[in-house]
Amino acid sequence: MSHCEHDAKKSAPVAAPACHGQAPASQDDCCDVPQRRDYLFWGSLIVVAAAYPIGAVMHHDSHNALSIFTGGIFELFNQMWWGIAIGVLFVGILGRLPRELVMGVLGRDGGIGSLFRATLAGVFLDLCSHGILAVGMKLYERGASAGQVMAFLLASPWNSFSLTLILIGLIGVGWTLLFILLSLLIGIVTGAIFDALVQRGHLPANPWKDELGEEQPPSVLWRELRQTMNFSVGGTMQLLREGFAGSRVVIRWSLFGLVLAGLIRALVPEDAFATWFGATMGGLWLTLLATTVIEVCSEGSTPIAADLMNRAGAPGNSFTFLMAGVATDYTEVMSIRDTTKSWKIALFLPLITVPQVVLIGAVLNQF
Repeated sequence: MSHCEHDAKKSAPVAAPACHGQAPASQDDCCDVPQRRDYLFWGSLIVVAAAYPIGAVMHHDSHNALSIFTGGIFELFNQMWWGIAIGVLFVGILGRLPRELVMGVLGRDGGIGSLFRATLAGVFLDLCSHGILAVGMKLYERGASAGQVMAFLLASPWNSFSLTLILIGLIGVGWTLLFILLSLLIGIVTGAIFDALVQRGHLPANPWKDELGEEQPPSVLWRELRQTMNFSVGGTMQLLREGFAGSRVVIRWSLFGLVLAGLIRALVPEDAFATWFGATMGGLWLTLLATTVIEVCSEGSTPIAADLMNRAGAPGNSFTFLMAGVATDYTEVMSIRDTTKSWKIALFLPLITVPQVVLIGAVLNQF
């Protein structure tokens, strides 16, 4: 993809905008083209808007497909809405931060150090997978490399503080810490592979990185940003509007995934996970297939993964369900494709990550 051309005046570094003040026109939108009606977004939104109130009042009968579908929409939306909302806020804030500041924190020179910082950033942001995805896509627009974004996404969805505590309560401290360490390892390895492929020309580089100005210490950039901050109700509303616009791609695919998840819940028996997914290679591959097909938010995947650990006795399947769900999530794949304008970057995520996850899952099933 060829990045849009800027005239000489626009190519100069832009001063940091006010945090909650009126933002200047963003250069992130320089490649925008007149958009067609987003049928996927509006169609999914209509289905969710119709199913949610029905699921709230309808008795959830396990033998009624409509009840299961609407109940699934109701339950999953309640689990994911707050993550999306906070993600919108973070995206709006990130949109106001200068690219130089974002990349000063993450590191613009590449290498293991920058990947490690991106991975830690993913761990410490307490968001679900759908909220973190919006932030990850904005990081790419702020100039982060493909490897940094992948490391950030792989470390984030179920390693948040709240879900870590929940997972400790469900499967214990030892397994939880092991899962976290292994996910950090996969994130760093995957990020390093992505950056290597970009350097060798097999994957496209981030076009927004060309807009980064001269590198300055983050402390200087923070001081300049604080001096420009002013807070107002109007500015806050504008920030939220920008955050929603920047998260539109993620929200679209999250709603679509929500509809698919409701349909699959209505068609697949709930106890099939514990019955079919034992600690065997067959069970591991079935787990991989299930987590690929079923769109489950991180809050929903955590108890299911714990069930695979406790009831099916398959720690490898539990880890695979958590990690492969991130790597093969079609919401994530399509959002990456829409943001990077590259099918190769989007499809290389599962191609690089899934073999690592399956190998580690097979080893864990031996314990």
